[in-house]
Amino acid sequence: MSNVCMAMYVSGIVQGVGFRYHTQQKARRLNLTGYAYNMDDGRVEVIACGVAENVHALIEWLKAEGPPSARVDNVLTEPRAPNNYQEFTIKHTL
Repeated sequence: MSNVCMAMYVSGIVQGVGFRYHTQQKARRLNLTGYAYNMDDGRVEVIACGVAENVHALIEWLKAEGPPSARVDNVLTEPRAPNNYQEFTIKHTL
C-alpha cells in the first residue's frame, strides 16, 4: 500500500465547534499523521498523510459526516509532497 499526503480545505460551520478535535481523533484512529488548523478565512486546513485508503477514508468522513456540531459545505483537496509528521496534531499557528 502506498503512502500519500493530502491537503483538505474544509468550509462551512467548522470553527468554534470542536472540528479540529474531532478530526484529530478520527485521523488518529486511521493511523494518519498531519494536522488541523483554523485558517483566517473561516475554513479549516487539514493535512493528512498515511496509507492512501485511510487518507481517502478521512476525506469521505469529512464530506459525509464530519464532527457532530459542524456543518461541512465543501471539502477541496489537493495532493501534497510526503512529509515526516510524527502524529496528527491541532495547530494553533503555522
